[in-house]
Amino acid sequence: MAKGNQKTDLMEKIVSLSKRRGFIFQSSEIYGGLNGCYDYGPLGVELLRNIKETWWRDMTYREDIEGLDASILMHPRTWEASGHVENFTDPLVDCKECKARFRADQLDDVECGNKGYKGRKASKCQQEGKFTEARNFNMMFKTFIGPVEDSSNAVFLRPETAQGIYVNFLNVKESSRQRLPFGIAQIGKAFRNEINTKNFLFRTREFEQMEMQFFVKPGEDEKWFDYWKDIRYNWFIKYGMKKEKMRFLLPDKLAHYAKAAADIEYEFPFGWGEIEGIHNRTDYDLGRHTEYSGKKLEYFDEQSKEKYIPYVIETSAGASRSLMAFLVDAYEEEELKKENSDGTISTEVRTVLHFHPAFAPIKAAVFPLVNRDGMQELAHNITEDLRKYFRVFYDDSGAVGRRYRRQDECGTPYCITIDSQTLEDNTVTVRNRDTMEQIRINKDTASTYVLERVK
Repeated sequence: MAKGNQKTDLMEKIVSLSKRRGFIFQSSEIYGGLNGCYDYGPLGVELLRNIKETWWRDMTYREDIEGLDASILMHPRTWEASGHVENFTDPLVDCKECKARFRADQLDDVECGNKGYKGRKASKCQQEGKFTEARNFNMMFKTFIGPVEDSSNAVFLRPETAQGIYVNFLNVKESSRQRLPFGIAQIGKAFRNEINTKNFLFRTREFEQMEMQFFVKPGEDEKWFDYWKDIRYNWFIKYGMKKEKMRFLLPDKLAHYAKAAADIEYEFPFGWGEIEGIHNRTDYDLGRHTEYSGKKLEYFDEQSKEKYIPYVIETSAGASRSLMAFLVDAYEEEELKKENSDGTISTEVRTVLHFHPAFAPIKAAVFPLVNRDGMQELAHNITEDLRKYFRVFYDDSGAVGRRYRRQDECGTPYCITIDSQTLEDNTVTVRNRDTMEQIRINKDTASTYVLERVK
């Protein structure tokens, strides 16, 4: 396992594996790439989809949460009401020498843009007076509706998914006949014109969020804030994340809308980073949209016979960041000892991704030991049977040991091998990714065996 002084190498190995095995590619790589944008390859799109579907099932398959898929483009007044036009800014500085741009509050974290100063921190250039004065830079992407590009047709790509939930509060409440407390959940793309992108998927310009806004009666907000803190922290533990790599961080400075906040952080190779935020947003959002739209976003409490603007408890997870955290957490380099034919002992390194079976892009791989005696036909039959339920990979190329190693790098929980004994007694070998233990079971029960363990 990688140690502390190998953390930089560890991140490089994970990025390399991500490309080699088809998890993550640099966007537009054949043109030199687009900074801060990434594409999800065959395995990456499956991993991301599994994470999102698991989150969706766990968050919405309950009586008190409804789903929503709001438009990316919204009325521009939405972002005035939310405070994004006024407050969604970063301090921007330009280097007078190399013309690179930086966030003024992150100069200790990034290197100078001048290739002649390799390894030099941007803060050193600041000390030498090479930067312009800081100015505010709004991170929302602007575009235009219709053929005329003027200010009256300007709209923004949403920088978060939450506002689509707030403006639909009454629509969802009335159509679903929900009573407080209840939540609205959404998974969707968001866009932020970050000055500096860094650390692979951690900070990108296009990303996905998994958010839920829980509407509660004022006075009950602290109870529900603590409730959702526990639920969301334990969700990551449930799906295999190591407790020692997680922590809660209470921010020193709260956002303008928040009464309380708690960030769930994961210890990445580059340090601690937020993967989800739980916020008590009070009645700020519904109150602001009431003010700017003229539509009262109130709730009538039939028991107390009073009207009030609900408080909101937000759980906001980055789907992309969650994927990165689960990918890093699953990665292991395991040293294996092997006795050679001459009695000597040699070692090899096995790279394996210990994904929770629910997240694994491929649930099972099927191998005919050799390509003769009908083994391929049996292997294809088992593969097609398993494909009724989940993604399966068929592989008849190379030594079976190499095939195991390839699937270890893909995070595949189970490998099924058809060999000469299968032809005699209808049994197959099932190999466990994590323990490397192998057992023999009847080939007709292979689907049931794997299905029960990856649900």
